[in-house]
Amino acid sequence: MSIISNRVESLAPSATLAMSQKSAELKAAGVDVINMSVGEPDFDTPDHIKEAAKRAIDENYSRYSPVPGYLSLRKAVCDKLSRENGIDFAPEQIVVGNGAKHELCNAVMALVNPGDEVIIPVPAWVSYVEMVKLAEGVPVTVSAGIESDFKISAAQLEAAITERSKVLMLNSPSNPTGSIYTYEELKALAEVLARHPEIIILADEIYEHINFVERVHSISEFEAIRDRVVIINGVSKAYAMTGWRIGYMAGPPAIAKAVTKLQGQYTSGVSSIAQKAAEAAYNGSQQCVEDMRRAFERRRDIIVELAQQIPGWRVNRPDGAFYLFPEVSGYVGKRCGDRVIESVNDYVMYLLEEAHVACVDGAAFCAPGYMRLSYATSDDNIREAMRRIREASAKLQ
Repeated sequence: MSIISNRVESLAPSATLAMSQKSAELKAAGVDVINMSVGEPDFDTPDHIKEAAKRAIDENYSRYSPVPGYLSLRKAVCDKLSRENGIDFAPEQIVVGNGAKHELCNAVMALVNPGDEVIIPVPAWVSYVEMVKLAEGVPVTVSAGIESDFKISAAQLEAAITERSKVLMLNSPSNPTGSIYTYEELKALAEVLARHPEIIILADEIYEHINFVERVHSISEFEAIRDRVVIINGVSKAYAMTGWRIGYMAGPPAIAKAVTKLQGQYTSGVSSIAQKAAEAAYNGSQQCVEDMRRAFERRRDIIVELAQQIPGWRVNRPDGAFYLFPEVSGYVGKRCGDRVIESVNDYVMYLLEEAHVACVDGAAFCAPGYMRLSYATSDDNIREAMRRIREASAKLQ
């Protein structure tokens, strides 16, 4: 008998973190690895945010914070949602957690009973399915390929709904594809959901500010379903604050209360210093967000152009986040000497060992045949990585 619980034994390890670890180990051994596996901005946290954290230390914000977060931060989140998204929330509807991942998992645990079905459009972030499994729910994946820009249709959503459907997890802008649902596409999904009032929508909008379109729309904009939408967001991506671990959920009062109850037993309130930094992020100048967004847009243009030059890759033009998700299954079956590429994972490992570029197999995102590259790195790193990939791929025949 294993000493480890079945619920943990059933979980898959994070493929993105595993590849990042392999990359770090090679770097430590002296190998010049370009890591394109990690979903983390390469910028430093803006100075005015760091200064707010220093002030918080000097002002002795060193005691337990309220379980759902400081009232001042929850008010700042409400102001952000009103100012940027046109949606009104009360502070009692906001729960601050240890990153958006924490609040997303809290929401799943608070909503899903054993046997409840959770609809997940795929490709999807590696943790969605595992969170549902942890809650003893049933993941129901709905696939969308590069032909549809990795976005599911209203008809696909309708077909996936059953009497056991409880939650829809919707991520826009998307990790791993960078796709963004348009207003019309979201409206069509909302019309389906309006006919199924039992379904709660978890809207993961953590990449909201990293976009290359005129405006990013949220499914929470539609009145008919607004009282069933839980928004998940945070400061990690927009403000280059991944290590500060501050995210939030904004949703119906009953769900916020349930998440607070759960969090009270698991983690209590999150870092007091990081909360004051996040407050400064939301209340301060947003020019830093725009500066980083422009840099990511420039990098998107560079990597798309170079990726299109690699034979056998099918590439779309992502509208947001900082990922490229090419279809690369044409390399399966090719070989270099005695080395045979029998899967996309083999191709990814070949690129790591031959080209010294770390990527992630698309199977980890429920999308076999694809792989993910993060362009949250310098322009020069992107150019060098794509040169290495192109040359290493040319050796496969």
